[in-house]
Amino acid sequence: LIVATRPPYCSPSSSSACSPFLKLGRGKSTSTVSRLEKLREELAQDGAGIESFVSSGAHSEEDSAPKIKKPLRKKKIERKPAWLKAEFVKGESLENYQRLKDTVKGLGLATVCEEARCPNIGECWGGKEGTATATIMLMGDTCTRACRFCAVKTSNAPPPLDPQEPQKVATAIHKWGLDYVVLTSVDRDDLPDGGAAHMAECIAKLKDTESPPLVECLTPDFSGNLDQIEVVARSGLDVFAHNMETVEALQSRVRDRRANYEQSLTVLRHVKECVPDMVTKTSLMLGCGETDDEILKTLHDLRENNVDVVTFGQYLRPTKKHMKVGKYVTPEEFQHWQDVSESLGFLYVASGPLVRSSYKAGEFFLTNVLKERQQRRASAQ
Repeated sequence: LIVATRPPYCSPSSSSACSPFLKLGRGKSTSTVSRLEKLREELAQDGAGIESFVSSGAHSEEDSAPKIKKPLRKKKIERKPAWLKAEFVKGESLENYQRLKDTVKGLGLATVCEEARCPNIGECWGGKEGTATATIMLMGDTCTRACRFCAVKTSNAPPPLDPQEPQKVATAIHKWGLDYVVLTSVDRDDLPDGGAAHMAECIAKLKDTESPPLVECLTPDFSGNLDQIEVVARSGLDVFAHNMETVEALQSRVRDRRANYEQSLTVLRHVKECVPDMVTKTSLMLGCGETDDEILKTLHDLRENNVDVVTFGQYLRPTKKHMKVGKYVTPEEFQHWQDVSESLGFLYVASGPLVRSSYKAGEFFLTNVLKERQQRRASAQ
């Protein structure tokens, strides 16, 4: 075994004769140099040189000219039609609005007006004493369902019910001095009875006064449980409302999977079977992609199930996370559906872009209808 080593007196700068490693390296260098020469020849034949890759420092006027950035394209903002613009609250209406808002906040109540971002909140809350109204939302501000059109918060496990809510609601209504009250609620599929007993207690508390107000209650579907529906129907309320929301073909696209067309019709039909004299009411959103034939079929289905009142309003997208608006329906089209509905024999119809199921224009009419019925019953006795 022969081991080549560098003599101790050699330095890296010494003659190559001092080390066999340098001889080997020089052999390699010769090969590398020949390859570089060959590459230079090829580049020369192609007309390229080192100056093609290294900037010489000279710049043309075009290179030195400042580059102008193209402006970013602005996102197209979807403008709502003029007929969907609500008026600002001002003057006396603003004072009434603030008074009602303070009452709701002070009692820790929720309103569908705020939670669902209703466009009519200024008009309804800003009315004079006795006419100002808010739709109080029972059982908290968190729903167990997640409909694609609704802005109310959702959770599979909402906070527990407030046992003091029936008294708080009665206190708020007494402060407002209302003769017509609208209650609604979130869905509470987490509760054994869907919250039916709690709703009934709230209604009973409102009726347990010397001059009880008329009470309209917009209810969930209680998953189609007829016993739970009956509990609310027999609680003493005057108008039982449950919304179909949209036509049959769009139910799965618009509503939570646990809601459906036939189940909602069953709720409204069963109420009439329990309390034949009860006024039943429902609401439809337009602009979700429905057709005229589908709307007409829905109206016929409602009349076949003895529904008394129907309202039509424009679907408005609460946030970008919710389903898009399919169409902005014109006031003329809303008038058409009002005419059609009235010809089918509905007791009352409210139809317009900003109409909502608890819109106060309908409350004035129903107040007169209900009071007339009460007088007839009193005379018959």
